[in-house]
Amino acid sequence: MELPFSRVRKRNGEKEPFRQGKITHAIYRALTSVNRNDSVLAEHLTHKVIEKLRSRKKAEEPGVEEIQDIVESVLMEDGYVDAARSFILYREKHRILRAAKLELFGVQDDLKLPLHSIQILQERYLLKDEAGKVIETPREMFYRVADAVARAEEVFDEPVEPVRDAFFQLLSSLKFLPNSPALMNAKTPVGQMFACFVLPMEDSISGIFTTLREMAIIHQSGGGTGFDFSPLRPQGDRVATTGGIASGPLSFLRIFNTATEVVKQGGRRRGANMAVLRLNHPDIEQFVRAKEKPGEMESFNFSIGVKDQEMEVMLKGSTLSLENPRDGKQWRSISASQLWDQISRNAWLGGDPGLIFLDRINEANPTPALGEIHSTNPCGEVPLLPHEACVLGSVNLARFIVRDQLDYFALGEAVDTAIRFLDNCIEISRYPLPEIEKAVKGNRKIGLGIMGFADALVKMDTPYESAQALRMAEEIMGFISRRARQASRKLAETRGVFPNYHNSIWKTMNLPLRNATVTSIAPTGTLSMIAGCSSGIEPFYALAYRRFVFEGTQITEVNPLLEEKAKEAGVEDEVLRAVYEDGTLKGGKDIPSDLRALFQTAFEISAKFHIQIQAVFQRYVDNAVSKTVNLPEKTAPGEISRVFELAWRSGCKGITVYRTGSREKQPLIAGLDDGKCETC
Repeated sequence: MELPFSRVRKRNGEKEPFRQGKITHAIYRALTSVNRNDSVLAEHLTHKVIEKLRSRKKAEEPGVEEIQDIVESVLMEDGYVDAARSFILYREKHRILRAAKLELFGVQDDLKLPLHSIQILQERYLLKDEAGKVIETPREMFYRVADAVARAEEVFDEPVEPVRDAFFQLLSSLKFLPNSPALMNAKTPVGQMFACFVLPMEDSISGIFTTLREMAIIHQSGGGTGFDFSPLRPQGDRVATTGGIASGPLSFLRIFNTATEVVKQGGRRRGANMAVLRLNHPDIEQFVRAKEKPGEMESFNFSIGVKDQEMEVMLKGSTLSLENPRDGKQWRSISASQLWDQISRNAWLGGDPGLIFLDRINEANPTPALGEIHSTNPCGEVPLLPHEACVLGSVNLARFIVRDQLDYFALGEAVDTAIRFLDNCIEISRYPLPEIEKAVKGNRKIGLGIMGFADALVKMDTPYESAQALRMAEEIMGFISRRARQASRKLAETRGVFPNYHNSIWKTMNLPLRNATVTSIAPTGTLSMIAGCSSGIEPFYALAYRRFVFEGTQITEVNPLLEEKAKEAGVEDEVLRAVYEDGTLKGGKDIPSDLRALFQTAFEISAKFHIQIQAVFQRYVDNAVSKTVNLPEKTAPGEISRVFELAWRSGCKGITVYRTGSREKQPLIAGLDDGKCETC
């Protein structure tokens, strides 16, 4: 006998299709919470709930609360009092959470997101009225973005509605999220959808300040910028037009930093920049030391642009020739080994500078006829030509694990939809400058990556630092890369190849693509927090930690997978309290060895393996990989130089290190103050 209804009423009054599997899942979760992992029993009890729903005399469709009341009564009637109690506590906890989300942040949570996700959405992403009051729910935000991006279908005479529905399903399920500007700006007057920009740097006052103006405009729209300061003549060089003396790249870099601090990105976050200087620039030593003092130029990441021959010179310890970019003539010579030691020491001191390997980047440049690439976006995952921009997105691998296995069919469909979404963003975006629109539409670069890699490994019972994890990285990213190119090629069949295709490497390979690049691995940052997963391809930073966002707002988090796996292993809550204080399992007693291996944190993983995993992913990524080699506080400066060398020899396009505790301010701190998580 069929049910007399096909839909249920949600708490906000909306209706959705009735799904019996949701009841089974709720009952199974209640049973497992009291160590009764019995799926057959969960199915049996579900049928009893269904019978009660059939016999109800109300004509209207049942509400969520009514169904949950029936689940409680069935558990009690059948003698599963402990499971019923657990289910009641679960309901009460979520009732309190719903109230907290509304009271604290003014957000009606219609997607059952964690409290910290709601906090982030309220701070940065959800639309607000002139008084600063939130005027959309998370679900409505995703619909706004999906609808805006699907409108690009009209350009190609394709129906909008089915594409919009596919986009909305992908976004609202948290299986894929685009870069922050797309969430912030879609269907708003700003309308700028790109996160990553690189701007030119001309050796003239008018050129420098034109770039400064362009930077401010881009930051105001929510984008981040990268610059190669190498064309600027060194400090002390003559200025023929005035007869004066040049002040050098660092003086102008400080001006850019100050301007960034004044102009918030889209009015919602601090600006972010990448400053690159060539290793052979006469002011390279000043650049290396520029961030020694805490608080200096915090709006910039620093990277040194290095070529293979120069790496060989530094590693051999011979003399390095520094050249004036104004005329290409030798300015002076310095000890390469001393510079190498200085670079490593300063990276040890505070994380800057990193290195970008220019030969590796330009070997993969899809449009070499348009010029060499000299800089990247702020986090290093997208090498770009001057005035280029790239729109990014990430699939959440954790959402594609089904019964301890990766669902490649579902992942492939998600990749297809995500590539279409990112290509559509190029059509509907508003561009901050005409030069950027021309460069972007000429190459149509997009970057699809992943997040939740560490979560996915745990769900597949695979330790992060293992040969199996390397194999999984290769298999997963290889699959995504191939599928992304297939999707781009399919779009090219109906929409045409990118305009610069005939001057690209893809033409020589007879591979017609819609996009010059299709893959990139971003750090994901707040996006992974919204999605409730681990960042990018990073291991867990800690298992319990405090995160500082939005000018110092603190969010405390405990890894939910740890709590789940610990319960399965029979680890008591008292044992986990030590984990909450320290942030790792290494200090906890009575922790099974397989659980320790599964939940290794970033600082417990060897530097060598950090590089290995980055190098594996890089082999299957068109753009680059944003990855930080997190190192323990006691790491010696000499270890940094070995990490840099290994990254270069392993085929990475760049490398960033961070030794914990090396900065007064850091966005993540392992462990909780008192072993308690107030917002988890």
